[in-house]
Amino acid sequence: MRDRDAGFTLIEVLIAFVIAMLALGVVYEGMIGGIAATQLSNRTEEAISRAQSHLAAVGHGLRIAPLVQGGDDGSGFTWQIRIVPDQSGVADQGPAMVLYQVEVTESWPDATTAGGHRTVVLRTRRLGTRVGAP
Repeated sequence: MRDRDAGFTLIEVLIAFVIAMLALGVVYEGMIGGIAATQLSNRTEEAISRAQSHLAAVGHGLRIAPLVQGGDDGSGFTWQIRIVPDQSGVADQGPAMVLYQVEVTESWPDATTAGGHRTVVLRTRRLGTRVGAP
């Protein structure tokens, strides 16, 4: 006759193994989610930095006047600057000055979104010369 208290049966070992695999699966899923969130955060931070750089160029090397311009920023990033006269009001700085809306868009591919890419948009207003003013 066998002594049942001497060790584990095969079914007990299999159940313990299944429980351990389920726990490892949950831990693995959490790690993958954390890595994906970190990568998204890094790409978003890089996009914001690139957009701020383009925004800083407006008025310093790039004339403040109506404009739509864009291009490839490298590493999968694309950019666009859009400058249009502000319609909310007229700047009270004389006839030669006007307030412009400046919008910088930085986009990059991301397969996790429905559209296949993510976008960062920075908006500000800048005072510039009126088009056609001397």
